[in-house]
Amino acid sequence: PLLDAALAALNDDQRSAALHGVRDGSADRRPLLVVAGAGSGKTSTLAHRVACLIAEGANPQRLMLLTFSRRAAQDMERRVGQVVCQVLGLDSRAAPALPWAGTFHGVGARLLREYAAQIGLAENFTIHDRSDAEDTMALVRHELGFSSTAQRFPMKGTCLSIYSRVVNTRASLHDVLASAFPWCAAWEEELKRLFGAYVEAKQQQNVLDYDDLLLCWSEMMGEPSLAAEIGARFDHVLVDEYQDTNRLQAEILVRLKPDGAGVTAVGDDAQSIYSFRGATVRNILEFPAQFASNGRAARVVTLERNYRSTQPILDVSNAVIAA
Repeated sequence: PLLDAALAALNDDQRSAALHGVRDGSADRRPLLVVAGAGSGKTSTLAHRVACLIAEGANPQRLMLLTFSRRAAQDMERRVGQVVCQVLGLDSRAAPALPWAGTFHGVGARLLREYAAQIGLAENFTIHDRSDAEDTMALVRHELGFSSTAQRFPMKGTCLSIYSRVVNTRASLHDVLASAFPWCAAWEEELKRLFGAYVEAKQQQNVLDYDDLLLCWSEMMGEPSLAAEIGARFDHVLVDEYQDTNRLQAEILVRLKPDGAGVTAVGDDAQSIYSFRGATVRNILEFPAQFASNGRAARVVTLERNYRSTQPILDVSNAVIAA
């Protein structure tokens, strides 16, 4: 009864998404894509979905909830806790912990530390932030003699941005230079040498940068036995803001759950604004067929009711988007 009362606050589409594979549809293990427009209550829907899963017996320790930023992860965990307490009739201080709720990078770092010995990493590896990574890039750049070229070589921040885009988009250096950094295309061979030396320097220092947290996680999941072991630890993997993920993150998701069972992705193809970080709207557009080769074409639920704007504002916004 408490669950029904909580779900009563949702509209039909939100409720359908929250209950996918739960109760009457318990046999439905298809991956779920929730296409949620701005102001359509996607956070509430995702929070209610997690609460429904827990209320129906899912182990919070076996739920992986991935979000785009740390603030979003904290907000989602708080919202889920509120709904779970409402559904289970618990005091707000007794909300079940979600130990695997966080950003892709944060969860990846935890898994890499746990499996470090099995993938050739030292367990005490250091994680470099953007500033530290730029400093390492600058040092290597100087050691190779690229900081004193006749024509000015790309600055350390630009070099790191190029490297990061190559890693996250899974594209070649040549293609990344042509599409995003054409003014640096003349330095392609030098950049190849620089990036090779940068990787070696990180290995010698027992350091990973932010991009490595995703790259090493993906490569770890490329080992069949490890992928099966890690994937089996989680019954459900839920991803928020899927339109802001890059190719590497989509690769991780597929390797975690090759058949898509227990996967939920939420996003809006009209709100993809992080292409400069390697994010691609193709991830959300291609999601329905992502797992089809393994026999599980995704179910798509669209949240169209807007709780934030009036219809005239929506009409103007949709006209702008259409153009």
